[in-house]
Amino acid sequence: MPVDLHFIASLWAHLLWPLVKILFWMSVGLIAANFIEALNWTHRLASLTRPLVRLGRLTPISGASFSMAFFSGVTANTMLAEAFDKGQLSKRELVLANLFNGLPRFFLHLPTVFFLTAPLIKMAALMYLALTFAAAMLQTVLVVIGGRLLLPPLQGEQGEISALLREKTGWRQALEKSVQRFRKRIKGLIYFTVPVYIMFYYMGKHGVFVWLERFFATQAWFLAWLKPQSLGIVMAHVTVEFSAGLAAAGALLADKSLGYKEVVLALLVGNILSTPIRAVRHQFPYYVGIFSPKLALELVGVSQILRMASVIAVGLGFYFMPIG
Repeated sequence: MPVDLHFIASLWAHLLWPLVKILFWMSVGLIAANFIEALNWTHRLASLTRPLVRLGRLTPISGASFSMAFFSGVTANTMLAEAFDKGQLSKRELVLANLFNGLPRFFLHLPTVFFLTAPLIKMAALMYLALTFAAAMLQTVLVVIGGRLLLPPLQGEQGEISALLREKTGWRQALEKSVQRFRKRIKGLIYFTVPVYIMFYYMGKHGVFVWLERFFATQAWFLAWLKPQSLGIVMAHVTVEFSAGLAAAGALLADKSLGYKEVVLALLVGNILSTPIRAVRHQFPYYVGIFSPKLALELVGVSQILRMASVIAVGLGFYFMPIG
């Protein structure tokens, strides 16, 4: 039946294939994290960020995760989850280390965001990127301060890396260890990720997230300080996607309805309102395959709260700057 074929094709394109890709990259990240740990490379990765890590009283595992997050967020989170499961990280440091990885996440998405924004909003793109970078830096500074206040002092250089120094492991032995650990964790990964992803897929299919996005866009009485034209950018950003907000911003800039400052502020507001919903929709299903469901929800929630607070702080500073 044509209808059945259409249903199957749609299910494959929008549910099964994305789920296969998520599971594949999570599996790669899990094996890579175990492989790095088995070869005892974590202290080498940590050495790249040692001054900042030591300032925040974070362990080398957190530093290694920070370094790895510039290349793979899945692998970085898997390293934290493995260390937490082994008792090498306290829950407090796990939360801080996950927040600490906000700066690498910014750089991971930087090329995509730049090449989307630059052609459409020109100079405003540089302002927007500079502000989001400042927010990521502010988040990093806050995490370092939080580490100084909340974590115990490190026990010297030798104590700092003692848990990571082990006998030399060959490549083949490290790979065997990685595969062995992967087999232990893959069942839990599938057990939690698959049903959560399917649930969120059907929530999206039945308009739950669209309703939430429209609710935030239409009930945002607290945005009265924005120019009316700016609300179109915010609504497009929230109810459709970032590129739609950019298209609206580009059109309003072109006909001089808005200046650079108004456009950037509208994009920041759209960022603040839309990202938490999209984080729950896209980030939580893969987090729940790496961490326990409760811990995954806590990490995503705390991460979004700090990210929003950082963007709001930077946005307020920009709002009061004398820029036309």
